[in-house]
Amino acid sequence: MKAAAREERSSDTSGKTEPEKRGRKASKEVRQQQLIEATIDSLAKRGYSETTMADVADGAGLSRGIVNFHFESKEKLLVATLAYMADEYAAQWRVALTKAGEDPARQLRALVAADFDRSICNKRKLAAWCAFWGEAKSRPTYQALCGARDAAYQKIFIDLCATLKQGGGYAYEPQVMALALSAMLEGLWLRLMMGTEDVTRESALQAANEFLSAAFPKHYPPDSGR
Repeated sequence: MKAAAREERSSDTSGKTEPEKRGRKASKEVRQQQLIEATIDSLAKRGYSETTMADVADGAGLSRGIVNFHFESKEKLLVATLAYMADEYAAQWRVALTKAGEDPARQLRALVAADFDRSICNKRKLAAWCAFWGEAKSRPTYQALCGARDAAYQKIFIDLCATLKQGGGYAYEPQVMALALSAMLEGLWLRLMMGTEDVTRESALQAANEFLSAAFPKHYPPDSGR
């Protein structure tokens, strides 16, 4: 650790690659972000169990000592990566919700569309999410990290389904409908990640909008989302 700290402070960059020279001059936050992005790349390419600190260091163009200096262990690096992805996802849907205004139908459509925004819905990040999902059951830390965020997100879905039910006179139970909506979105993400059915972000969003039209016909008439 001390050696890594000295390496961070040293101005001697002889023999180092250009990416690492630039990295040494970066702030702590920039360096950590660089390592997190490299971790996402490795998870997408190799999966969870095959990702190593060495892979991340090589992917970031930094020395392995610097990776250890910032995160100490693979587990801490992975927890930081998951936290970053969860925060990014939450920020995405919160912005979408705010921009939609006060109309609940617009809000729900905006939340659905946010799930397919290119910044979070791309093969690289979907593969990383799937890598974490595969480990969540056996790692309470991961469950605790995302649990509160997931609960807040799901409560908004339930509240919006309840409001739409009241306005449209639908017969469903809001909690059940919100669960179905979430499962549909997660299923589309999985199909996008697998890439086995020629599903694109655009066709997935279209499918999600068709679901809205079928579930809430008074609020989303056919073709209203196209």
